[in-house]
Amino acid sequence: MLDATDLRILRQFQAAPDLPAADLADRAGVTPTTLARRIDRMRAAGVIRAVRAVIDWSALGYSVEVSLRVQLDKTQPRAFDDFLAAARHVPEVIEVQTFLGQVDARLSVIARDMPHYQKVYRDKLLVLPHIADIEALMHVARVKFDETLPL
Repeated sequence: MLDATDLRILRQFQAAPDLPAADLADRAGVTPTTLARRIDRMRAAGVIRAVRAVIDWSALGYSVEVSLRVQLDKTQPRAFDDFLAAARHVPEVIEVQTFLGQVDARLSVIARDMPHYQKVYRDKLLVLPHIADIEALMHVARVKFDETLPL
């Protein structure tokens, strides 16, 4: 169970994960030793899963983002497993989600431009196994993107 000190550490760690430990400890109001011990404990418990770099893919020349809503042919016993395994191998697919309901999966796809997207769509996405229907939603704007939790 997390206490108030753990939550304070997590708030500060979320806000600035690249801060030196001494500065992070100071912001969280704990000693560097306490900070290290508690972060190690939260990592071991799976509360902190990773610290990673978030790269702005648009800065690398990707200007198109599309969400694909996919319905699978559920008469096929391995439809989900086969589809998900294949979708994971498409480099332009940056996120895969599954759902209960009319939509079975959603893929987030990035491309450099529309000709690149069309090539990815035709050559890599339409050939994914067990697709019964697919709907493309072109992203216009990202209104909110926040990976921090309200702690």
